[in-house]
Amino acid sequence: MKTLIISSLATLVAVSALYAAEPIPDDHKINGFAIGCQAYTFNRFSAFEAIEKTATAGGKVIEFYPGQKLSKEEPELKVDHNATPETIAKVKAKLAEHGMMAVAYGVVGLSKDEAECRKVFEFAKTMGIRVINTESVDAIDTFEPLVKEYDIKVGFHDHPKREQDPNYRMWDPNYILSVVKDRDPRIGSCADTGHWMRSGLKPVDCLRILKGHVVSSHLKDLNGFVRLAHDMPYGQGEGDVDGILKELKAQGFEGPISIEYEHKWEESLPDVTACIDYVKAWKS
Repeated sequence: MKTLIISSLATLVAVSALYAAEPIPDDHKINGFAIGCQAYTFNRFSAFEAIEKTATAGGKVIEFYPGQKLSKEEPELKVDHNATPETIAKVKAKLAEHGMMAVAYGVVGLSKDEAECRKVFEFAKTMGIRVINTESVDAIDTFEPLVKEYDIKVGFHDHPKREQDPNYRMWDPNYILSVVKDRDPRIGSCADTGHWMRSGLKPVDCLRILKGHVVSSHLKDLNGFVRLAHDMPYGQGEGDVDGILKELKAQGFEGPISIEYEHKWEESLPDVTACIDYVKAWKS
């Protein structure tokens, strides 16, 4: 019996090692933060172009979203969890060419069907992705065991408050806290600071509510606290990016930060570069 227990433990350790996600290396961080772009910033372009533009802006990590076309040369191929091994290999080669890492994926729906949900985790494992971002609260009982199996985090993303849909509660950090506080610690918040602002909330206050439960972030700085506010380079809006970075550092946040710049869609690269430059120069 003792031999059987030791053998079982050895197998468990081997499986855990197989699936365990390594921390994001320091050489892919900027001033202590793993900051890059959410590829959705460049959704008018291909995934290959998003990689190129992120690298040009100074980012070393990227978050992919489901369904972006692979490249100008192969627009029929999509980057998502249904991609073929051949397509995934092309993405990984392009990342390596630019010295970049894929660290997050979302916002993606997670199915209550275990087999469908597992597809997303397998894709993340293959890509070396550390965090899956979603709003699929109803699937939490399905994906929590996969979080443990694959050692991949899940962040609940927030969109703005919907005045016509009171059932939508993801905008409220207190609601997110109620969902994640008794779950595996790898399940937490994907803190979209801009959408909090569009809901009339101060990002630093929201981060404090979620202290210890922030696993990733879509970091934005907007020109106001209204629904139609738009992105600004960090430090030029009203979101208090300095305070946000101080709070994340105080919380020991180690997750990826994605610049999701949803303004000047065709020509956002200078502003995105300014965001990364702000983090480079930031002093705590």
